[in-house]
Amino acid sequence: MNAHEIDYNIFGEEMQYVEIELDPQESVVAESGSFMMMNDGITMNTIFGDGTNQDKGILGKLFSAGKRLLTGESLFMTVFTNSGHGKKHASFASPYPGKIVPIDLSEFGGKFICQKDAFLCAAKGVSIGIEFSKKLGRGLFGGEGFIMQNLVGDGMAFVHAGGTMSKKVLQPGEILRVDTGCIVGFTKDVNYDIEFVGGIKNTIFGGEGLFFAKLQGPGTVYIQSLPFSRLAGRVLAMAPQTGKGDRGEGSILGGIGNLLDGDNRF
Repeated sequence: MNAHEIDYNIFGEEMQYVEIELDPQESVVAESGSFMMMNDGITMNTIFGDGTNQDKGILGKLFSAGKRLLTGESLFMTVFTNSGHGKKHASFASPYPGKIVPIDLSEFGGKFICQKDAFLCAAKGVSIGIEFSKKLGRGLFGGEGFIMQNLVGDGMAFVHAGGTMSKKVLQPGEILRVDTGCIVGFTKDVNYDIEFVGGIKNTIFGGEGLFFAKLQGPGTVYIQSLPFSRLAGRVLAMAPQTGKGDRGEGSILGGIGNLLDGDNRF
């Protein structure tokens, strides 16, 4: 094993957190802003990248940090190490309502591909890198662009799914069509591409976007019911507009008022 062997428990239903159990000198690497609580005896250390290139000099550190910059994440991550005696615990929380998904990379051939903002934390030794799309269509219209994250190693990693999470095990040749924003991640053998919705009415009036994500097995796929972009869009759409006042959120008159002043978002 290259990655530290960690034990864990996941608590909660809608707003979950994961508690990591660390033996002496064991460490967990976490995304900035995910920390919740920890026992006395655990030390925090902010590092460039994911820590897997810390022994390769300044170039290794810059390369590791640069990969994270390309995915839109912070250059820095935080390592939590049990520097005391006996078992200690550190906990990390979900950023918004949903489920925390434990990924044992040793069961998935040592690699898992996920959305850029799905990663929460992992055992030290797991590499958090970038996954470039090799297909132009997927890069332009796939929702996540040319770049996704890959988690590489043989330890435990934890990703976050918004809303309710669905796990689908695809057989060879089996196809699943998914809204591009609803993908949490998938194993390395899954063939990921995009597919045009088709039909003039579907394209103009369907309201589901122009493209599906097409996932073809074999492999395992994790799907979320509430992508953060969808949640943020709904919250923004319902936010009161400056200078328009409050006509009654759920009333008929409120809807008519919005229509009359050019705001037709019901």
